[in-house]
Amino acid sequence: MGEPIIRTVSRGVNQSGVRDHNERLLLTLLQRHGPMAGSELARLANLSPQTVSIILREMEAEGLLARGTPVKGKVGKPSVPMSLAEGGVLSFGCKIGRRSAVLLLTDFRGTVRHQLQMTYQYPLPEPIFAFLKQGMADILARCTAPERERICGIGVGTPFELWKWSELVGAPADQFASWREIDIAAEVGKFTALPVSVVNDATAGCQAEHIYGRGKEFRDYAYFFIGAFVGGGIVLNHSVYQGHHGNAGALGSLRSFGPQGESQQLIDTASIHLLEARLAENGHDPAALWEQPQDWERFSRFVEPWIGRTAQELARASLSVCAVIDFEAILIDGAFPAAVKHELVERTRRYLVNQDMRGLIAPQVEAATVGFNARAIGAATTPLFERYFMNSGLLLQ
Repeated sequence: MGEPIIRTVSRGVNQSGVRDHNERLLLTLLQRHGPMAGSELARLANLSPQTVSIILREMEAEGLLARGTPVKGKVGKPSVPMSLAEGGVLSFGCKIGRRSAVLLLTDFRGTVRHQLQMTYQYPLPEPIFAFLKQGMADILARCTAPERERICGIGVGTPFELWKWSELVGAPADQFASWREIDIAAEVGKFTALPVSVVNDATAGCQAEHIYGRGKEFRDYAYFFIGAFVGGGIVLNHSVYQGHHGNAGALGSLRSFGPQGESQQLIDTASIHLLEARLAENGHDPAALWEQPQDWERFSRFVEPWIGRTAQELARASLSVCAVIDFEAILIDGAFPAAVKHELVERTRRYLVNQDMRGLIAPQVEAATVGFNARAIGAATTPLFERYFMNSGLLLQ
């Protein structure tokens, strides 16, 4: 495959009083394209070189940007590429999943500095928030004082209406119902003064892929993340679209059918919990699926048929979403080893060819790249975009 085309953010403004917009624009260009000289940034942003030079100097002085090695060999003075500073801004990200919770600290280049994880049979509020409180304290203790000052917030990625999943995760309904009364941002705010943002976990995974993965290659695409339960997200015009209630891209709720033709949802037919159930039926501990680093080789005779069925379901679901929006690509990621992901993508491509595509144009089906941590990393980007980058309402070229 050739070098991916990265479409760029366009058009800043030179009028006074809009410095925040222009700073965000330049930071977003550097995040999207990597190190660039001021002259190239000025061209892409449609800003004057003088305006860009002033902004770059100020952000470098603030520690947001780092100066690269001058590039010689061209006419005129050597150009100096600027890049996002390695420790310029930090953010916590937390994923609350059906089988595990992850807490990590990342910088705005997407590098994970510290990470903690807990696994459980099912998530309940008290142990989850105890894990977050102690985990944040442990990670902060490992940070230097300047690093702690550069942490801008914490993003929490969680399934919406988590209390509705008690039967599927095997939790006692009365205990699990306590999630209904929980304000996650308020609970986390009890033990940190950092701003707290809450986002749908699958949308957070889509955000991570959009920023740090293959999302730079496509304008409009649907994203499937297969965890204990499958979920998803959608990108329109280079922006992650969250919808009126923040629940756009709830692809796990797409209609499907059971073995007897009964109506089901995609979560019932294309999720890792199906593989867990098969392992448990045959005397294996399904918790081993979530161990890090992941190794599913010992379960290959169960994984193989699971991949086959999941690929068929994803092929059908891909065409369903493309019937609503003409997506150019479908990206697939999940909480499984890379070899499983690539086999699943290849099988989905093959099954897609055999689907009834009358009136539809088949999308590209591609493997996403962020992987197991996508939801936690994506959650961590939420505070970053609220303060430093641009994500929505952009004109792109």
